Amino acid sequence: MLTKRWVWRCTGLTVCFGLIFSLSGCDYWPPALQAQIEQLRTEIQTLTAEKSELQSQIDELTKAKRDLQTQVDELSRLNREKTNLIDGLQRQVAAFHAKSSKTHKGVSKPTHKSTTRSPGKKSPTTKR
Repeated sequence: MLTKRWVWRCTGLTVCFGLIFSLSGCDYWPPALQAQIEQLRTEIQTLTAEKSELQSQIDELTKAKRDLQTQVDELSRLNREKTNLIDGLQRQVAAFHAKSSKTHKGVSKPTHKSTTRSPGKKSPTTKR
């Protein structure tokens, strides 16, 4: 009987120490696992730096896109204004042509203009 009690006590103590040891955690990490953990930490730092760089590039591109969109909107507005101005000028030219063709229909056009000088007018020549 002593042996059974002694076996139960040893087993109980072993289980208690095992539970206490497992709850306290183990600070031993194998060197290969530590190397992998350090490598992963380094990769995380590198990726974080790349992510922040890419985010800053995205911010710059977003700002450039807004600036370009503002310029496109301004140029579109100017294009509409110029198109309206051209249309107005074309209407004025068409109205002017219509008006001038109406006035020319009532008046006969001279067939030939005289470009010769009259004999009474001579160009003055200077003699020395």
